[in-house]
Amino acid sequence: MDFILKYWPKYRKLFVASVSCVAGEALCDLMQPQLLAKAVDEGVKKSDFNTVLRIGALMVLMTALGAVFACLRNVFSSKASQNFGADMRRDLFIKIQKLSVSDAEQYDGGSLVTRLTNDVTQLTNFINGIMRIFVKAPVVCIGGIILASRLNIRLLPIIAGVVFVSFLSIGLSMKLSYPVFAKVQTAIDRMNTTVREYLIGIRLVKAFGRFRHEEQRFEQANELLSRTTIKASRIMSMFSPVSNLAGNAGIVLVLFVGVSLVPKGEMEIGQIMAFVTYMTQILVSMTMISNMLNVFVRTKASYSRIAELMNMPDSEDYEAPAREGGAYNAESILELNGVWFEYPLATGDIALAGISFSIGRGQTLGVIGPTGSGKSSLAALLLKFYGISGGKIIFAGEDISNITPFELRKRVSIVPQAPMLFTGTIRENILAGNRDLSEEEMCECARIAMADEFVTASKDGYDTMLGQGGINLSGGQKQRLSIARALASKPELLILDDCTSALDALTEAKVLDRLRSGISHMSCILISQRISTVMRTDKILVLANGRQAGFGSHEELMTSCEEYRGIYDSQIGGSTEDGNAFKAGSEAVLNG
Repeated sequence: MDFILKYWPKYRKLFVASVSCVAGEALCDLMQPQLLAKAVDEGVKKSDFNTVLRIGALMVLMTALGAVFACLRNVFSSKASQNFGADMRRDLFIKIQKLSVSDAEQYDGGSLVTRLTNDVTQLTNFINGIMRIFVKAPVVCIGGIILASRLNIRLLPIIAGVVFVSFLSIGLSMKLSYPVFAKVQTAIDRMNTTVREYLIGIRLVKAFGRFRHEEQRFEQANELLSRTTIKASRIMSMFSPVSNLAGNAGIVLVLFVGVSLVPKGEMEIGQIMAFVTYMTQILVSMTMISNMLNVFVRTKASYSRIAELMNMPDSEDYEAPAREGGAYNAESILELNGVWFEYPLATGDIALAGISFSIGRGQTLGVIGPTGSGKSSLAALLLKFYGISGGKIIFAGEDISNITPFELRKRVSIVPQAPMLFTGTIRENILAGNRDLSEEEMCECARIAMADEFVTASKDGYDTMLGQGGINLSGGQKQRLSIARALASKPELLILDDCTSALDALTEAKVLDRLRSGISHMSCILISQRISTVMRTDKILVLANGRQAGFGSHEELMTSCEEYRGIYDSQIGGSTEDGNAFKAGSEAVLNG
């Protein structure tokens, strides 16, 4: 509740103004039956036309005043609730960014979208309803009971019975519908996830002709949402007529008892009409309260889902102040001592075990190994996406556990396997790595990544608009732009996680050669399954089943590491001399 109460000071004045208008509107409504009774008993009954005209004019004035109050409370409540919704969506989005990678992975994308949109909308509508309706209904209900009792206390048991039956039905409805509405929100999650997965993989669906399968998946999610919503609506519809029946039965009893009291002189015709009007107002108020409480039940489910996210602990990934000190001038940029790692809630083997190596400043390290050997897991640890399970990682002479993720990621940059570009211009995507970069520096980053070739060839150059995810670029073009973006951040350590897989061998060799010559001040880790990519690095780390199979230069590993020789023979074949000839040949192609 704390994360909602923090908005109170900001919207307190609007809330008070809205509630004041609601109170004024309710008082105007409550005065109408009193004036009606007076008009009938003092005007119509006595054929006093002036009295009827005077009281009628007063009733019109009260109606107009009530309409003014209604308009004002709509303005105040809408402004407050919509701004509240906007603030909550912003804060929830920021909160999602503050989650650690492991915490964020507990939720799928569809669930997070639902919480940001549908759940926040539920809270927004509830806040709006409170300020517009929920405050008015109790005022009218309680005021109607009091004023009706003043007309004739003997009819009070009828009102009490109606109110009791209505509240009983409302309570049962809330108790039964809350768990169902929680399932409704979960069903919306599933629906959003299904649609999101289809839109992301639409090319794959078309390529494999999986239309029927996707239709079935959507139909299942759609049917679940429909079935769950119908169940919730059925529960509410069962109890709503009970309140209406009780209210209408109360009106019938009032008429029956009231008519019997008129001949005795214990009640006037105008009072009966006023009493019936109050009963109608009470009935409408009870219906409003019932509807709002049903909305509250659904809102409670949405609130619980939002609170679950808001109460998650903040990580240091989002933002942290710069620290003074740190052994930035250490000769070794990176050193691992007996590092091992196991994914949270993992059910299989450990991802990494006993990894130890070091690389100096300006050096390049190649990491190679078969699929599932732990290459990407190693990259994730170097960026503190996960905490290590054992051992020690030293970056620039400092234990990585003493460096905040925010600070570390300003000094270490990664180009992931799957390039991710944002909707916007090519310039905006490159400068996402560093918005303070000059035009010349940006162009140099694009040149090193060999992205300048296709960028300058396009009509708009760096102002070319990219579709969602860079859909109007090829896979290789996306990878080269991703490399340029990483270079723009000017990191001390650059990690290339198999990010040249979409490039042909010659283009890849040229990109890597430009990296070596253009960023000599920067250390680089090349993660790849191609031995041709890592052969020319200063050191090579060989991984197999999460364990370190070898570490050294190409020549050293060819004589000491069986796993490395196996990878080499499967991709290139031949002897060490053949490998040296391959290296010499590739260098000749680059130089030629």
